[in-house]
Amino acid sequence: MFFYASKLLGFFLVPSNILVGLGLTGAILLLTRFARAGRRLVLASVLLIAVVGVLPIGVALTFPLENRFPPWDPSRGTPDVVVVLGGVVNPYLSAVHGQVALTDAAERMTAAVELARRYPAARIVFTGGNPALIMPSPSEANFVTRFWKGLGVLPDRILVEYRSRTTAENAAFTKQLIVAKQGERWLLITSAMHMPRAMGVFRKAGLPVEAYPVDYQTTGPGELSSIFGSLMGGIPMTDAAVHEWLGLLAYWLTGRTDDLFPAPDASQR
Repeated sequence: MFFYASKLLGFFLVPSNILVGLGLTGAILLLTRFARAGRRLVLASVLLIAVVGVLPIGVALTFPLENRFPPWDPSRGTPDVVVVLGGVVNPYLSAVHGQVALTDAAERMTAAVELARRYPAARIVFTGGNPALIMPSPSEANFVTRFWKGLGVLPDRILVEYRSRTTAENAAFTKQLIVAKQGERWLLITSAMHMPRAMGVFRKAGLPVEAYPVDYQTTGPGELSSIFGSLMGGIPMTDAAVHEWLGLLAYWLTGRTDDLFPAPDASQR
């Protein structure tokens, strides 16, 4: 139930959908006796889309998410398990074209390969099913072994989890797939923007994860004074950041994380 609710609410609460919906509502009102209100809504929609698209609003929302957890320090020890979260493979395109189609979060997959080569005893775990609400397609996990094997990772080092559709399910099903042994060190690879929510969920599941953020979208505070080069440039980042902030709130309210904004513990600073 949570999966379906999150998908539906996520669609209606995305800023770009709200702004377009505002404009469409205004266009409909233009055909009625409320035409004056309709013109105002259309104008407001156009102006707000331009403001969100050009100004660094998305950067301001993304920066604190991405910098909540620092980059992992390799001097702190050798990892035993590397967990990679899904959202990196487009399973529908992969199935149609017969080749692994990666998303713009592909760094999760390539970082795992780098770690696999650096730490040959570490086990590599992928957790990701099919998060689509309507379009049926195979699980993401159906394609990851093939991709990693092609880059030299031995199949007997790879464990895959096929069912999860949300970050909470990533943690729950990973815990069922592999038992954490006393003293093991686990790395959790996901996009830097997504890391606070992911760390909160995996901690709640009792898994000994350490953050390994990748796929950064911002460069630093200086970017807050810049503008995008197109009227729609900042909208995708704003949508993604709002989705993450709402996800943090929803996961905290429903007890899927213990902290509203999870932070590094003393051992990870």
